[in-house]
Amino acid sequence: MNELAITVIGRDRPGIVADVAEVLARLGANLTDSTMTRLRGHFAMTLICTGPEAVEVEAALAPLAAEGQLLATVRAVTPDGEVPPAGEPYVMAVHGSDRMGIVAAMTRVLVDAGGNVTDLSTRLAGSLYVVLAEVELPAGVADTLIDRLHRTAAELGVEVTLRPADPDLL
Repeated sequence: MNELAITVIGRDRPGIVADVAEVLARLGANLTDSTMTRLRGHFAMTLICTGPEAVEVEAALAPLAAEGQLLATVRAVTPDGEVPPAGEPYVMAVHGSDRMGIVAAMTRVLVDAGGNVTDLSTRLAGSLYVVLAEVELPAGVADTLIDRLHRTAAELGVEVTLRPADPDLL
């Protein structure tokens, strides 16, 4: 069984998720992990599935991209198997006036403390910028990390919170 990483991006329209899922189902591909979002009128989907060869999936998805509205890419990946969490789950939330470098600065603080960002989303609403990040942190670093996050947030003129995540909700 092949494990594939697939991305589909393009101008949003109703039915893209159903179209992609139907193509994969017809091929006997099992969708194991996926994420999809709409970004300012653009559709973006990334998924992992198991099933046929990458070239077969690319060919089957080609008609969806034929009108030039979507771009689909498929590549074979090596299965990781069951990966235990590398740390404790936390959620970092950042909000404030939009400015360049918020994501770069805040995620650098996390990485420098040994953290790993496992999910990230941002949203600009008017002049308000919001970042939500799920992160894994090494045991015992959260108490000292929050001070560094607060200092960096103050330099950027934004607010930050860091709280333990409920693993059952992630």
